[in-house]
Amino acid sequence: MEEPAIEEGDNHRDVEVAPALISVHPDHKFIVVSIGSDLRVFDLQGGSSVTLVDDSSGPLHKDSIRAIRFGAEGKLFVSAGDDKLVKIWNANSWHCISTVCSEKRVSAVAISKDGLFVCFADKFGVVWALNLDGFDENQVLVDKKAAPVLAHYCSIITSLEFSLDGRFIISADRDFKIRVSVFPKKPLDGAHEIQSFCLGHTEFVSCLAFVCAPDYPEGFLVSGSGDSTVRLWDITSGSLLDTCEVGSQAGFLESNGREEEHYSAVIDLCTTPDGTLVAAAIQSLQGIMLLNCNVSAKSLSIAKVVSITGGSFIPTSLGTASCAEFLWMVTGVSTLNGLDSHSLARVRVISGFKISGADSVEHEPTMLEDDEIPGGEKLLEKLQGSVSIENKVFSAAAEAVKMAMCNLLIKKQYSADKREFRKRTRNDKKIKQ
Repeated sequence: MEEPAIEEGDNHRDVEVAPALISVHPDHKFIVVSIGSDLRVFDLQGGSSVTLVDDSSGPLHKDSIRAIRFGAEGKLFVSAGDDKLVKIWNANSWHCISTVCSEKRVSAVAISKDGLFVCFADKFGVVWALNLDGFDENQVLVDKKAAPVLAHYCSIITSLEFSLDGRFIISADRDFKIRVSVFPKKPLDGAHEIQSFCLGHTEFVSCLAFVCAPDYPEGFLVSGSGDSTVRLWDITSGSLLDTCEVGSQAGFLESNGREEEHYSAVIDLCTTPDGTLVAAAIQSLQGIMLLNCNVSAKSLSIAKVVSITGGSFIPTSLGTASCAEFLWMVTGVSTLNGLDSHSLARVRVISGFKISGADSVEHEPTMLEDDEIPGGEKLLEKLQGSVSIENKVFSAAAEAVKMAMCNLLIKKQYSADKREFRKRTRNDKKIKQ
């Protein structure tokens, strides 16, 4: 028997780290970076940092943030993580309108397309829903409680997404599975109808994203995994449409053609609004791999790799807006042993993130210099924690993130004595209300 989660008390690591995350407002109004328990917001239109307002006592988050997300219309923002708190923010005033306690640590969040429900997943495999009916931008939501919607029994849920038409909620887990569930009209009563399973990955599924398809209002799903592939799916049937082997190409590029072993898990995916281009962050690649998505042919192919020079920059999270051609990236981790660099992140931006047809990139994607990034030095100082950061910090960060993904998502076998010890020392037991 295997444990459902990797928690404290594991001798395979000294300090648990959390990768830096980035989220971009749909209208390119705000950029948000989380690292550790810090939540940093920059107003692109006003050219200034944003102060978050939370009427609850104490810090905004007390432990590492594991998931951040804007709603489709940009009115709401959600942050959640290891402190078992799900915070919902008014994304105009940046006032916390609701704080919900989860029974377990939170691993993923999603907001329904109509903005009426916030869903979050925990490390025990349960997806919860919170009803925001009656949401008023000027009022704080009180006494809101989440209800369980569906579950992946004893498996960490790694990613949550709503289909483009809002009909389905898609959940991916550590056990290679992608579940497509019909999102009911009354989600608090549970999502009991399973539309399909998307099966084919041979390692943990790390990330999900959707691409637009004219004849498919729900869109096609793309998934990234620890098996070094990006896969394209028809979610209504669960059919695998295509598989793109990105890890071997990334490893070959990083080794300059030499035969070497590389850990090439796909870390994150991001798509253009028209769905014809997919950006993939890969564990071994100092840069971004761009994939063409030919919707009519239902295929994926490698378009090019945008390398990042001048230091060790392996992105831990990607983001883009529906109205802009910028691909935002961040790298960093919450805690690094032996370095005086608490909660530092590095932000980079690629311009020209769009495509003109199924087979060719319209404008050559260009890595912007720091003084060319929207928001400039003010943005970098706010989101990074410092304008200038030593390269050694991110060399260590890249290795720490690799180890963290292995510890969290790759299952280990334990002896009976070790399992009992871990059960006694776990810190995610149910909170008494």
